[in-house]
Amino acid sequence: MKILFVAAEVAPIAKVGGMGDVVGSLPKILRKQGHDVRIFIPYYGFLPDKLDIPAEPIWWGDAMGQEFTVYSTLLPETDIPLYLFGHQTFARRNIYGDHDEYWRFTFFANGGAEFAWNYWKPDIVHCHDWHTGMIPVWMHETPDISTVFTIHNLAYRGPGRDLLQQITWCPEYMRGENAIAAALHFANVVNTVSPTYARQIQTPEYGEGLHELLSWINDKLIGIVNGIDIDNYNPATDRFIAQNFTIQTLDQRFRNKVKLQEESGLEINRSTFLVGMVSRLVEQKGIDLVLQIIDRFLGYTDAQMVILGTGDRNYESKLWDISNRHRGRISVQIVHNEALSRRLYSGVDAFLMPSRFEPCGLSQLLAMRYGAIPIVRKTGGLLDTVSFFDPHNEQGTGYCFDQYDALDLYTALIRAYEGYRFKKDWQKLQVRAMKQDFSWDKSAQKYIEIYKQVMPLVNISEDEKQEIAIAS
Repeated sequence: MKILFVAAEVAPIAKVGGMGDVVGSLPKILRKQGHDVRIFIPYYGFLPDKLDIPAEPIWWGDAMGQEFTVYSTLLPETDIPLYLFGHQTFARRNIYGDHDEYWRFTFFANGGAEFAWNYWKPDIVHCHDWHTGMIPVWMHETPDISTVFTIHNLAYRGPGRDLLQQITWCPEYMRGENAIAAALHFANVVNTVSPTYARQIQTPEYGEGLHELLSWINDKLIGIVNGIDIDNYNPATDRFIAQNFTIQTLDQRFRNKVKLQEESGLEINRSTFLVGMVSRLVEQKGIDLVLQIIDRFLGYTDAQMVILGTGDRNYESKLWDISNRHRGRISVQIVHNEALSRRLYSGVDAFLMPSRFEPCGLSQLLAMRYGAIPIVRKTGGLLDTVSFFDPHNEQGTGYCFDQYDALDLYTALIRAYEGYRFKKDWQKLQVRAMKQDFSWDKSAQKYIEIYKQVMPLVNISEDEKQEIAIAS
């Protein structure tokens, strides 16, 4: 199959959240299985620092009254073609946060559609989040191109219909009051990044005002848990951590803990319970719950905590204040640092994710990969990937709590703190967590199945049509 990924992010060169990891990882597996997969992203101003990009574009196009260029290179360390959508609006050195964000990404989506129509024609355009929400609308009358639309975070719905009608082509048949709603109507298949989140977004609590539409299209809505790049994130070979280790050499992992304590300004003590967070500092991630209980938790225990991330200035300031009150006990690193995040995963004893909602979450998967025990709220992908720890029956991979409530979070933290005292049981828990298979192989197979379901019949042989009919 010929598949074009169109997205605002791709790891490792332009990543903000989980979308970047998916777009940077899934095509690799699809490519290994023989599919012709290519990626289309904006040409951000910082990309020449990370890629060798030819000086001359491969194609010139026009969209929304603007000329654009497309440059061709490769995703680093792969043979996957990477197409860069070039225009001055993307020359800045940031991905999000500008006042014209709705216009620039709608323009990018329009450019992606023109590229698929006129330069490299795929069988399937795989669109990601609201930035590409109009592509399924535009492809609706193109019978030899199908669309798959992935929801990474429904909280961001994109421009409303009134603005879309002002800035771009909205066909008469278009339905939907914003970019993401339009995609839900017209994509051949809609998926989100965990089965539980796919169910939750059909309810008023999680549906962000789109729950009725999502329920109406539930026959084409599917949840597929994200995977992680297990070759890239491998504690046995990771060059960013102080001490490589495996399940067989887990007793050497403490060196990473000591190094992390030293690097982050914590009191060096290999026996104390160390909790970590790598997160965007926003309300969705449960930071308000953490702020409510952190003084009490540090007062009741001798535990330590290290928090890494950036986000809401109010949360950043409050966390800084707490770190000043508890010097040597809590370290707050207001940065986005991939190498430091790996050292955190490999060094902490437990990893905290008390999210209000979580479409999938990758941090808990990475934490388990590196032997850090997740403490999570049972929502979205966290519920699908972390099972309740039962020490008596030696089952489960982490500590879970139900309600979005500070007391529930505090109770889970205390349970984990007490559980850490039983070192043999804790190491068995670590081994179970590290043995979990969160590779992309299983998830990629599910994507291949939905690609086959929507594969345009005009593009396949009679034998393939029969195979699809039998599978259906």
